[in-house]
Amino acid sequence: MTAELRFQDKVALIAGGTGALGRAVSVAFAREGACVIVTYRRQAEFDAFVSESKGNDPGVTGVMVDATDLAAVGRAIDSILAKWGALDILVNTIGAYHGGKNIWEEDPSSYEQMMALNLKAGFVLARGVVPAMVRQNRGWIVNVASRAAYDRSAGAALYAASKAGALALFGSLAEEVKPYPICVNSVVPSIFDTAANRQAMPGADHSRWPKPEEIAKVILFLCSEEARVIHGAAIPVYGRT
Repeated sequence: MTAELRFQDKVALIAGGTGALGRAVSVAFAREGACVIVTYRRQAEFDAFVSESKGNDPGVTGVMVDATDLAAVGRAIDSILAKWGALDILVNTIGAYHGGKNIWEEDPSSYEQMMALNLKAGFVLARGVVPAMVRQNRGWIVNVASRAAYDRSAGAALYAASKAGALALFGSLAEEVKPYPICVNSVVPSIFDTAANRQAMPGADHSRWPKPEEIAKVILFLCSEEARVIHGAAIPVYGRT
């Protein structure tokens, strides 16, 4: 056995688990013994994940669901609890970027998209999983935020606002679950090393960007017994950016 099975018998829900960071997190949990369920919006996303991962990880289960849909997420969580009997870990990697316009030039649909993916999805997921974690008397929640929540750059107001809202949401949730053995934290990347980001910024020094697998290691640590004293934190994972 080459990997330490820190998460054996743990059930982990990775929201957005077919994205660049979500895949790294999902594979890392699976390799350490967790039963991993990933959410996705389109079947092709999950099929590509399975195809690319074949032979390299113990496998994951996929659930097609719109994470901004309260009823759909509720049904998905009920299904997970019925099948596996517990839900120990939630990692929310769902998110999207939009920028390049001043506020007065923005279309309201862009505002709705940023708030839905970067803020509402986290609310819907947390609202769905926390009651189960309270009942089972354990749980770990990690939300993926963004350095943009602090930097507030011109031309990225909607993205920055949605990510700042998510930091506040999960910070408040951490306060609310203090009476229970449930840990809630955020990780805060800046730019990280993906094919899409390299294509968008070909002249950047990509060696300074953290890799998704490196950020995944931080997330796994936050979901471990060793990190029980870390609660309500926003952990920067900037690399050398």
